[in-house]
This record gives sequence, C-alpha cells and structure tokens, in this order.
Amino acid sequence: MPTIPLTEKNFDTITKESSIVFVDFWADWCAPCRAFAPVFERASNKHTDVTFGKVDTEAEPALAGSFQVRAIPTLMVIKEGVVVFSQAGMLPPAALEDLIEQAKKLDMDDVRKKIADAEAKEKKTA
Repeated sequence: MPTIPLTEKNFDTITKESSIVFVDFWADWCAPCRAFAPVFERASNKHTDVTFGKVDTEAEPALAGSFQVRAIPTLMVIKEGVVVFSQAGMLPPAALEDLIEQAKKLDMDDVRKKIADAEAKEKKTA
C-alpha cells in the first residue's frame, strides 16, 4: 500500500483507525529525507498490514511541532494510538524491517501497564 500524506486534518483519524502507523516527518529540501523516501515506500508496499504515512514538515509545521520534531527525517511509530518509537535520522532497509517486525510483536497491554506505572511513580514524587 502506498504511503499516505498525513495532515493535521487526517492525522488523528488515521492513527486511531490503524493498528500500527509508521510516520516519516520529512521536507523536500532535506537530502537525507529524499534518500530515505524509497526505503520507506518499499516497506509500505511490502507490509500492507501496516499504515505508512508522511508528514511534510514545511506544509504541516504545527503537526511536526506537536510531536517536537527537531530534526528530519524523523521516524515515529504509533501503535494502538501510543507513540512507541521516535528517532531522528534515516534508517537503512534492514533496520527499518527489524523495527517493523518489533512493532508488530509489541505487547501493548505491557506497554500501557509500564506507562501507568511510570505515571503513578511520577505522581508520588511530585
């Protein structure tokens, strides 16, 4: 499945309707972004059970800002509405494939428990 352009208008809907979303924050003037684009596109065509979206940081600065994107490309993984990975820099194909497999296997019940435990601990120390 080809990548989907993500905007402020459709971002929430797509990330809520899709179990796993890989988001590439990019800009046309960014050479590493242009180098990563075909890697990301090939992965999107291979893994049709995962949604792949691209945020043009020039066209969507508020969306990029809301995720505190400071460098591009930045790759973010959202699973069941939770950001489970965010990293600046392009990934080689093998590393992207590994990340996709890890995201598919990730136990979200365990992730939510860890988040709740960390929030509870933070409240106690505040």
